[in-house]
Amino acid sequence: MDQPWTHRQRPERLERRIEFADYETTRVFLERLNDLSEQEKRYPDISFGRTYVNLTLRPQQEDGAIEAVDHAIAAAIDALLP
Repeated sequence: MDQPWTHRQRPERLERRIEFADYETTRVFLERLNDLSEQEKRYPDISFGRTYVNLTLRPQQEDGAIEAVDHAIAAAIDALLP
């Protein structure tokens, strides 16, 4: 089941789990995410398996708060979904 972005505290971060139908779809998403990350110079923490991806977005400033720019990156990631 896909989960929406969740705002966590201590340390502040946004987290999301995305599930896919098959490995090919997972791989295509990860390639798109790579392109976006390189373009935006924002690199989420990623863990993945054959049919899922777990993402964690941390604030740009160490020990900072989640801000509008972080939500904008999350929305850009969402736009990559098939």
